Amino acid sequence: MAKELKKSSNKMISGVAAGIANYFDLDPTIVRLLFVLVTLLGGSGVLIYLVCWLIMPNR
Repeated sequence: MAKELKKSSNKMISGVAAGIANYFDLDPTIVRLLFVLVTLLGGSGVLIYLVCWLIMPNR
């Protein structure tokens, strides 16, 4: 069975970070911290998150 990148029901805001974490077999906290780090360093973390929110299908 192939993996699918979808939003997760284990969500804090919209399930994007947890969905990415499930896809790559990571802890959702790590992905959330990466989004925060990218936002603080370059400012594009919020934009990436919003694009993923719009593009990723619901579970």
